[in-house]
Amino acid sequence: MAILSSLIARSLPLVPKPIVWHFARPYIAGRTLEDGIRVVRDLNARGIMATMDVLGESVRTREESLHMRAQCAEVLRTIDRERLDSNLSLKPTQMGLSFDISFCEENIRFLCEIAREQGNFVRIDMEDHPTTDATLRMYERLRRDYQGHVGTVVQAYMRRSENDIRTLLAGGPTNLRLCKGIYIEPVSIAYRDREEVRDNFSRLLRILFEGGAYVGIATHDDVLIERALALVREFKLQRNDYEFQMLLGVRPRRRDELVAMGHRLRVYVPFGEQWYAYSTRRLKENPNVAMHIVKAVFGIGQ
Repeated sequence: MAILSSLIARSLPLVPKPIVWHFARPYIAGRTLEDGIRVVRDLNARGIMATMDVLGESVRTREESLHMRAQCAEVLRTIDRERLDSNLSLKPTQMGLSFDISFCEENIRFLCEIAREQGNFVRIDMEDHPTTDATLRMYERLRRDYQGHVGTVVQAYMRRSENDIRTLLAGGPTNLRLCKGIYIEPVSIAYRDREEVRDNFSRLLRILFEGGAYVGIATHDDVLIERALALVREFKLQRNDYEFQMLLGVRPRRRDELVAMGHRLRVYVPFGEQWYAYSTRRLKENPNVAMHIVKAVFGIGQ
């Protein structure tokens, strides 16, 4: 399986774009904001929340960052105008993190201001390890001014994550998405073994619940879903104290089961012209995702 996954990822640049689109299509809303809105509206009709993401990372110029900021602002305004149950997710490198941290924070602050005015929310995604410190520092500053309207992400495969969440919890009310993590990181800073990652995810979730954090439990893993449900029962959490989160197109039957059980669930809805770069980059970063996508396309394990 690992060899096949790696071969799929390596050969992807040789595959014609229409074929890549065929495989990527279930996981990307489309190329336009209208496509994203259509998907979110359908999810909302099923009792499912959303978070919208304008595709595009590692922006290198101020002009590109301002263009991405304008697109994200339009997402927030459209959500408000259309009265959709969705918030916004963004990558710090979209906003200029790789070349000017202050400029990046200024852009995110601009979007948080819109979100606060509208009663909405901005999720600052976590990227690879060189961005972690700057992302967490920005979040700590922003949450002081936009409490309840901004959150970030912790990745369970990072060895530092327990210290990070304890620091965040000590700083006041915290809204975090907890996920496994997808970037390929050195073993010195990240767990590689599946069971180690699972165990750390469960440990971090317990710490977050003990600390009173609002958590987006982002996983498609049945083992982690069942452990999370057990913790929800143990802590006697109410429906609005947490939510599950899943990617668009991944395990829709399991998603619908959780919603039918009465749990809040949010789906990550990416869209944009940079769908090809997003798809190929994700597959190259982690060949295992290639096999996961192939399984999903053919309905294996759903």
